[in-house]
Amino acid sequence: MNLHCSVAIRFAAALALAPVSLASMPVVPAHAFIVFDPSNYSQNVLTAARSLQQITNQITSLQNEAQMLINQARNLASLPFSSLQQLQQSVQRTRQLLGQAQNIAYDVQQIDQAFQQKYGAVALSASDQQLVTDARSRWQNTVGGLQDAMRVQAGVVGNIDANRSEMSALVDQSQGATGALQATQAGNQLLALQVQQLADLTAVVAANGRAQALQAAEQATAADQGREQRRRFLTQGAGYQPGNAQMFYGRN
Repeated sequence: MNLHCSVAIRFAAALALAPVSLASMPVVPAHAFIVFDPSNYSQNVLTAARSLQQITNQITSLQNEAQMLINQARNLASLPFSSLQQLQQSVQRTRQLLGQAQNIAYDVQQIDQAFQQKYGAVALSASDQQLVTDARSRWQNTVGGLQDAMRVQAGVVGNIDANRSEMSALVDQSQGATGALQATQAGNQLLALQVQQLADLTAVVAANGRAQALQAAEQATAADQGREQRRRFLTQGAGYQPGNAQMFYGRN
């Protein structure tokens, strides 16, 4: 009995102290408890994924724009090579050779004046000495024209090596062009080189034609002068006078 009474007393004491312990525990409000909502979580994940995709698209767009600017910069980059000076020097050398034409230059007024004075029909009133002087002057013009043609030919041949080097350099620049502008500039310089070569060819043709024209004009005028000199010989000279021929015989 004493044991049961002791247990009962202890149990009663514990019950008496229980309200005090519960009262001392903090009270947690209902909204403070964490509640997991799968639907809301999925929506948040989807929203985050969409935001990440937008950011990725923006980054890609910026990269494309940056690449476009780089390509534009390449297309606008100027060709770091120019053959203009060399081409101008070649053209200037050919022009100097043409400008050094002897006696009769490549000038319309000078040509007309020279043909009026020394070529064409021979003046009947010209003295024999004047005829000889004019013939020598025409011969000098012809020889000078042939020499000029050969000098122009030599100058054009001298330009071949320079043109070959320029063409090789321009082709290399064209193949290594990094943009449209460089390729266009290289192509334009190649066209300029072709124009320069055509100018040299034109100069050779002009010099040869000038030499041939002077030679033909000299021959035509020489033929006319020959007729005039023959006429003077027949009309103004003593001509052939018949006479007695005396034979010399030995003494008997």
